[in-house]
Amino acid sequence: MSEFAFELELCAALEDGEHGDSVVARQLGGSVADPGGRILDIVCVEPGPEFAERVAITGETIPEAAIESDVGTGRARFWKDAFDCHPEHARRIVERACEIGFFERERRGGRDYVRQIARYPDWYGTIVGIENKPDLGTPGDLEAQLRTDASLGLVDEAILATESYVTRAHLNRIPDEIGVWRFFPETGDLEVIREPTRLPVSEPGIEPLAERPGRTDVAVVSAAEKARARRRLAERAYGKGWRTYAFPDCEAYESATDRGATLPYCSWKGRVVDPASECGSACDGFEAAETPDVDLEGEREGRTPWVADPGGARRQSGLDQFL
Repeated sequence: MSEFAFELELCAALEDGEHGDSVVARQLGGSVADPGGRILDIVCVEPGPEFAERVAITGETIPEAAIESDVGTGRARFWKDAFDCHPEHARRIVERACEIGFFERERRGGRDYVRQIARYPDWYGTIVGIENKPDLGTPGDLEAQLRTDASLGLVDEAILATESYVTRAHLNRIPDEIGVWRFFPETGDLEVIREPTRLPVSEPGIEPLAERPGRTDVAVVSAAEKARARRRLAERAYGKGWRTYAFPDCEAYESATDRGATLPYCSWKGRVVDPASECGSACDGFEAAETPDVDLEGEREGRTPWVADPGGARRQSGLDQFL
């Protein structure tokens, strides 16, 4: 099974199992000093004490700059005065925050003033990062990736998920803090080989940047930087989810529903495929057809606590119409 298919099957199983109340997402940035330097395959965000308040705001990712701005829930502020950044960037943030319903706007004397529709809540708890490696015989950069997770401590728990039989030699090659799961995609069964150790997310972390013979460049990441990165990670997970794939416009596509999740299954290949890299006219089995009508957003809303648009008609047009 490809890593892509393994990842989707595991996401479906997590959503259908004990993590059904959590926010499950995939392919999110898991580094701080080097944005994009570490991508987490799967992220599970457990609800915090004010999760319902977060659900009530918007189904989209709230921009970090909007959260950190001086826009509050009380008196509306002139939008330019609420940001410590270039006005063009501030304008884009305000537009987006108004569009998704996190800000509301009023017009005074030819100028726009904004306020938050609600206080940003304490909505997330434990964050779990999962690295997928179905075949441990081809580990790639697995050890370096898991060392980064352990030393940086951005997520509360880090786990390796595999379909392979796990030996003592495998366990000895990865940090002791990393949990290990054996996952069986055909049945959805999950065997815990080793429980993860809680990582020190409230303390400074060490992020490896580059390795060369006899030397590894690192960055010391402060606790405050990690806290902001954790909030960005949780927000991105909430807005994105894991159903970020398309479906091929091909006769060979069939709706495969595994544990309540609709996956892109190809009858010609006989397996779940990644339409972005495997489908199209270059495929020998390709036969053009109508793009399948699959409502992934509706599926997510029906199976998880996430709500697509709690504000309904509250969404507002962009700020640029006034400027």
